[in-house]
Amino acid sequence: MKRSQFLHHMAALPLLAAGLASGRARAQATPLRFAWDWAPQGYHAIWAMAEERGLFRDAGLRVQMDRGYGSGDTITKVATGAYDIGFADINALVLFNARNPQQRVIAVSMVFDNNPAAVVTLRRTGIKAAADLRGKNLGAPEGESSRVLFPVYARAAGLDPAAVRWTSMTANLRETMLATGQVDAITGLQMAAVFSLRAAGVAAEDIVVLPYSDAGVDLYGHGIITSAAFAQRNPEAVRAFVRASIGGLRAALADPAAGMAAMKKREPLFDEKLELERFAMARDVAIMTSNVRRTGFGALELDRMRRVAAVNTEVNRIANPPAAETLFSTDFLPPQVERMP
Repeated sequence: MKRSQFLHHMAALPLLAAGLASGRARAQATPLRFAWDWAPQGYHAIWAMAEERGLFRDAGLRVQMDRGYGSGDTITKVATGAYDIGFADINALVLFNARNPQQRVIAVSMVFDNNPAAVVTLRRTGIKAAADLRGKNLGAPEGESSRVLFPVYARAAGLDPAAVRWTSMTANLRETMLATGQVDAITGLQMAAVFSLRAAGVAAEDIVVLPYSDAGVDLYGHGIITSAAFAQRNPEAVRAFVRASIGGLRAALADPAAGMAAMKKREPLFDEKLELERFAMARDVAIMTSNVRRTGFGALELDRMRRVAAVNTEVNRIANPPAAETLFSTDFLPPQVERMP
């Protein structure tokens, strides 16, 4: 072998070693199956960025991410082991755990520190406040969390919950029925309802939003969930996923456009412009709250979880409610100093 060939092969050895090490690392990575709450939306960029920036890889994880079909469906899939981790409305955990105490699901990190549930209507209805809903026809799927929580909002806003009528429909028809005048208003997450109406051609200035939080309804929204059994068997994997998710959240907040681009790589039909606006609404309404600035990303506080348990016990008429302490764990969060905005 010529000297030049020998030197060339020697120089290639470190690259070969690095490649082999990388391959071993991938082979040894812990696989996790992660279900979103719904179809791809702007706020899911949190996890697209965690993947794009190598945060999952650096945490020793190989994450499979799939769309969801509603919080209730995601919770059930996590409870049964079809998925290891989920993103869902933690209010739904109260009823689920009451009905399924042997398949308990817990929240391990909050994302929507403020619940973005709202009544959404159109300017032409003349509805400007909760009092204007009296006698109106509201629409939402049966069992959908914002509809279940409507009595809490109504009472907080001084309205008799029985003063409205309800029309039930599937989630994919909700905004269409409002846009076509088949219902006077709908309930849902602000980010979902507003931008689905926008996508249907409704002008932004014609959309009226009555957030539950404006009436003083202080509840958590969506968070990262897992089964108590999976968390007990795989504490380091859950801890690594939470840490990487908080890193992905930071990355998406710092560069939202990059987050939308990361989502576009995963979902070719993803509307970056519209979803950038949706992400901004999620950030302002649900994620970057005064409470998060005080306690840090992901925080779960017992007093607020007790409120979640009490409110959902009441509206769902649960006879055997789970204790608030059994609905969540802070054991998987990084130290608070590492979670501050």
